[in-house]
Amino acid sequence: MGQELLHESDSSIRQQRIQKLADLADKGINPYPYYYNKDAKASELQEKYKDLAAGEETEDTYSVAGRVMVVRNSGMFIDLVDDSGKIQIFSHKENLNPEQIALLKLIDLGDIVGFKGTIRRTPRGELTIKAKDLTLLSKSLRPLPNKHLSEEKIKEIEAKIGKVYKLTDMETKYRQRYIDLIANEEVRDTFRKRSLIIQKIREYLISKGFMEVETPMLHPQAGGANARPFITHHNALDMDMYMRIAPELYLKRLMVGGVSEKIFEINRSFRNEGIDTRHNPEFTMMELYQAYVDYNDMMTLTENLVSTIAQEVLGTMKITYGDKTIDLTPPWDRKTMIGAIQEKTGIDFSNVFTCEDAKVKAQSIGVNAEDCDNWGQVLDHVFEEKVEPGLIQPVHIYDYPRDISPLAKVHRSNDRLTERFETRINGWEVANAFSELTDPIDQRARFEAQALAKANGDEEAMSIDEDFICALEHGMPPTGGLGIGIDRIIMLLTNSPSIRDVIAFPTMRHKD
Repeated sequence: MGQELLHESDSSIRQQRIQKLADLADKGINPYPYYYNKDAKASELQEKYKDLAAGEETEDTYSVAGRVMVVRNSGMFIDLVDDSGKIQIFSHKENLNPEQIALLKLIDLGDIVGFKGTIRRTPRGELTIKAKDLTLLSKSLRPLPNKHLSEEKIKEIEAKIGKVYKLTDMETKYRQRYIDLIANEEVRDTFRKRSLIIQKIREYLISKGFMEVETPMLHPQAGGANARPFITHHNALDMDMYMRIAPELYLKRLMVGGVSEKIFEINRSFRNEGIDTRHNPEFTMMELYQAYVDYNDMMTLTENLVSTIAQEVLGTMKITYGDKTIDLTPPWDRKTMIGAIQEKTGIDFSNVFTCEDAKVKAQSIGVNAEDCDNWGQVLDHVFEEKVEPGLIQPVHIYDYPRDISPLAKVHRSNDRLTERFETRINGWEVANAFSELTDPIDQRARFEAQALAKANGDEEAMSIDEDFICALEHGMPPTGGLGIGIDRIIMLLTNSPSIRDVIAFPTMRHKD
């Protein structure tokens, strides 16, 4: 954090702590040692001694280490926090030698310290380490947010140097996530759940016979989704390359190659687009492909996967998001896109055959679709404005227009549509899936239409990927494909209002 980001009081505290470094050096103490023999975590001790009665002591000795979060009675009582929880430290001159007492006086909030001592439970019922030894493991030079200071300590500091540092604005929370994590147990819990959710997704798919694979993040041409890519340059090859916007075309190449009939990848993708509560330029998605199934099977897989993860991580399929209760119990509702629009607006777009007529219908219900180039785009625009926000409970919206689905197989009974669905929960798209297009002739025609749109100014349209068409010409089995936005699923399962709350280091504008 640059000097310009510090409050004046923060700078004063930093100078005081730097002086303590000099004091430590005078005592021959290294404030940043290499190693500490920690043999217990806070939660392990809390569990092991949960039946220890108030006032009882043991001779059981442990070494614990963590961050000093609360100091009371001039250091006699310390709340020490590690990655598992909190344990109280009792530091008294009867148990510590004079050198250790002198070191204790140089300990500040935020320091990482190791304590060795015996287990006791105070008369008030607090499990405590009665310290016999302490080791400074990392000296913190910055103050903690004041929510972890006692009122006594706040008044003491403010009497000397003015108002203490506060972590209040969202930008600081996202820009300096390490402070947010230190200060807020609920934030640490969110990222632990993120890790567990991804782990459970992986375990579920592997249990169903899927093989995990990896595909490139640098592509010679952008493809796999309609999105604007990030462009970089490879110096040795003297060629522009594109950060992955989706892994789809490479995963399908693996399906052609027959590495497995079931594959998946949990991957980072990058899209050079706007930022809001549901979009970050760098995000995590899971994409899978299964041979010899179609989009109906993908609907079942989606709802079983998400509901199982909720049950295993949260212990329930009924989740709370904001003031809403969302029931993830399968089976989920299924509606065609045209049917969902008609249900909400009364307009049946199946009887509208031109883009211009579709625009007129859209205008009649207050949707301006003048920028749309085809019938499918108009339907998509109407759906996003009139239908999507109200889809709170899980629902699969299926049979998307062919115009906006360049990688999906044509619907077997209506060639204006494709066998594609998107799953909506809480009004958000959380999954996108197809009966995958395996006809190379049709795929070339779709790519050519995309290339024409790109030439006419659509920066999100795809180019013709000749190698991918070549792969399809070698034959790809009937395949169902599914992509799930991991970050949005984590938002739902952790009741997080913004995607920035579930990405440890979201993309931020330069501070200056």
